[in-house]
Amino acid sequence: MFYHFTGGGLAEYAVAKESLTVPRPPEISAAEGAGLPVASLTAHLALTQSAGIKLDGSGPRKNVLITAASGGVGHYAVQLAKLGNTHVTATCGARNVDFVKNLGADEVIDYKTPEGEALKSPSGQKYDAVIHCTTGIPWSVFEPNLTETGKVIDLTPGPSAMWTFAIKKLTFSKKQLVPFLLIPKKEGLDAVVKLAKEGKLKTAIDSKHPLSRADEAWTKCIDGHATGKIIVEP
Repeated sequence: MFYHFTGGGLAEYAVAKESLTVPRPPEISAAEGAGLPVASLTAHLALTQSAGIKLDGSGPRKNVLITAASGGVGHYAVQLAKLGNTHVTATCGARNVDFVKNLGADEVIDYKTPEGEALKSPSGQKYDAVIHCTTGIPWSVFEPNLTETGKVIDLTPGPSAMWTFAIKKLTFSKKQLVPFLLIPKKEGLDAVVKLAKEGKLKTAIDSKHPLSRADEAWTKCIDGHATGKIIVEP
């Protein structure tokens, strides 16, 4: 894995820090391995550290909402959340509803429907934690759907999210918005690779692009409607 501010992964050869390098077992293809580091590690840390979910199935049952559940981070988050003692509600576009159900989500909502726009659980669940993998949803939509101590873990926090975070802290609100910052560590990479090796975490590949046409991959990524991961390979 590379640090965001240095990059360097879009190449035939690259130099990475030993502290963020783990072996790829033969059970995981090169393309699948390329998809894991940032997205699955983000989902893993958001669930385990920020939401407090134990992936061995122990601990109290929690209701979890995952937005943009068919995307790079979201599709890993659904799989990982279901390893814990959770009820998972997920949002995605209509064409990906079956895909997200097959990942293990208990309920899937089309985000373009009135229920999806309101983030309402079809079974009336209130959420203990929201893994928020997209943008453009205000706090006022989340708040009525949270339990008394529910929290929204915002993976791409902007100024509005930071303002909400500050206000909720200053007013000692039990409902919280938590800005997420990925701090990668070797142990985290080892954990997601182990789960992938055991078949408990799978990488859905939206498309593969040769390095010579990496611009096409970026265009598809910026479009924001990929199902799973977009891979660039030699």
